[in-house]
Amino acid sequence: MAKLNIVLVEPEIPQNTGNIARTCAATGAALHLVRPMGFEPDDKKLKRAGLDYWHLLDITYYDSLDDFLEKTRGAKYFFFSTKGTHRHSDVSFPDDCYLVFGRETRGLPEHLLMKYPEQTLRIPMISEARSLNLSNSVAIAVYEALRQWDYPELLNKGELHRHRWADLGQQL
Repeated sequence: MAKLNIVLVEPEIPQNTGNIARTCAATGAALHLVRPMGFEPDDKKLKRAGLDYWHLLDITYYDSLDDFLEKTRGAKYFFFSTKGTHRHSDVSFPDDCYLVFGRETRGLPEHLLMKYPEQTLRIPMISEARSLNLSNSVAIAVYEALRQWDYPELLNKGELHRHRWADLGQQL
């Protein structure tokens, strides 16, 4: 199975991280959290946003951005930023790549983006919009990578429960 890694560098808002954790759990992506964070891992808002998916989550913590880069040296990184010069849909995401996102208020450090200009990606939006919500940006990026991989090991088809719909139709 292809592996996708989501990295949050110094996340500040527990609800965003909880939503992202739920996306990771539902898609099989690993979550990497880089300290310092604006909350503790046992924060109630974080846990509530992630609902009951925490047991499905592969999560790793790092003490700093340098610690993360050292422990994942040689990996293929893609950095998401409003300063990116390439669209997120114009690159091919390889197996075991890391999609890296910055703080809600400041994004990723500019020195990092300058070091990896070809791997700095932007999600297109109108010029008047400052940015998307972090959890929305992660979901867009995750599903673009998974689309390219043809959604490996994900359920691609739902099932209607006809008896429920028939009962509802009779009530209408």
